Amino acid sequence: MHSIDQCSNAPVPLASSGLVLPLANASVHAGFPSPADDYLVKRIDLNEILVTHPQATFLFRVAGDSMQDLGIFDNDLLLVNRALKPCHGNIVLAVVDGEYAVKQLYLRAGRLKLKAGNPTYPEIVPTEGQTIEVWGVATSCIKRFQ
Repeated sequence: MHSIDQCSNAPVPLASSGLVLPLANASVHAGFPSPADDYLVKRIDLNEILVTHPQATFLFRVAGDSMQDLGIFDNDLLLVNRALKPCHGNIVLAVVDGEYAVKQLYLRAGRLKLKAGNPTYPEIVPTEGQTIEVWGVATSCIKRFQ
């Protein structure tokens, strides 16, 4: 993958080379601890899991907290697939009056709204003369803990 410039708003295409990592033969329990297995079964390519349309998949860095209740936080990376048809309830990358915004798509009875994942932010409802384009569907969120 390309390095991500934190100041750039341009989409970053994914590189075609794979990222292959070992997959442990044990699940990680988020509740009570269990004995860990010390061996690996196979290696997996993260592109196989995260990317279904390589030529149409881009990375975007999130800025802000408008999607925090949906698990998307400031500085996370979003994988956005332009080849997918946006559907009601999808997290989408939209272009609103020339600015990128990540929101949840509301699409019912011919009405389109973009909903924030934070109650302190208003919904975006298209108004007369406003330009809204659903640019792509967010398929994954990558976050760093440190």
